Amino acid sequence: MRIARVQTEDGPRAGVVEGEVVRVLAAEVDVLDLLGAERERFAGRVVGEAGLDALLAPIEPPTIRDFSVFEQHIEGAIKTSSPDAPVPEVWYERPYCYFSNPYAITGPGEDIRVAPGARLMDLELEVAAIIGREGRNLRPGAAGAHIAGYTIFNDWSARDIGGKEVQTPFGQCKGKDFANTLGPWIVTPDELEPWRDGDRYDLSLQAFINGVELGRDTLANMAWSFEEMVAYASRGTWVRPGDVLGSGTCGSGCLLELWGRRGSTQDPPPLRAGDVVTLRVEGIGELTNRLVEGFELIELPRARTRARA
Repeated sequence: MRIARVQTEDGPRAGVVEGEVVRVLAAEVDVLDLLGAERERFAGRVVGEAGLDALLAPIEPPTIRDFSVFEQHIEGAIKTSSPDAPVPEVWYERPYCYFSNPYAITGPGEDIRVAPGARLMDLELEVAAIIGREGRNLRPGAAGAHIAGYTIFNDWSARDIGGKEVQTPFGQCKGKDFANTLGPWIVTPDELEPWRDGDRYDLSLQAFINGVELGRDTLANMAWSFEEMVAYASRGTWVRPGDVLGSGTCGSGCLLELWGRRGSTQDPPPLRAGDVVTLRVEGIGELTNRLVEGFELIELPRARTRARA
């Protein structure tokens, strides 16, 4: 099943994609209903149709955890700090992640505003797992049953802003939280079985800027499986329906990696307003967005030095 959200005259509605048509469901049916065990029953409550041009982000998640499980991406990205820098040994220990901004969700075809003040805009080609059942402290062997589907995730990045933020003890903030694009729909795991390779999916991943291919990889190159990522995310806490877990950028799936390998932030040049970015994932679909000018940068003063001992 391909689970979607569409804009209708009565507001956003859940739907099921069939070919070039979205079967729009009754107002009381939510995307979370379609992620659960009784999805077939809810999917039968069709009240109309919509075209694919009405697609919204397929879910408005309560949380977004973004991992980074592609070694090739890390190899290139780390070279932006030093041409000879190796992948940090700590990266191999476990699938670390950070929390991103659920209020910055955007969908297919939506214009993406450049982050205020950013000069080094970048795309990030990822696949995200969507949680359908709650769980806590899960083992990898059981975690797969908690994944309801997969979608494409563009974790847009302002590299100049993020480069400063990672020099603090706190990690990413405004370099990441201005846009998180999901879409075009959520594909349930059974649809991806033809591409299964052990506990991975051998899906072709491609990124394009203005129609020119930037890079490609396969989802089978993940250093940890989605089941292992879910297990880590649930360690000592909960994962709940609607939570999004991003894979992190695949190999050659962003500009930063190429800048690190080539030693230049102008090869290829950063994204700018007017550029069109397309992400294509075999078995899932295609996600396209255009960058536009961002909001005004409202400057703040430098820190006030300590006034009292």
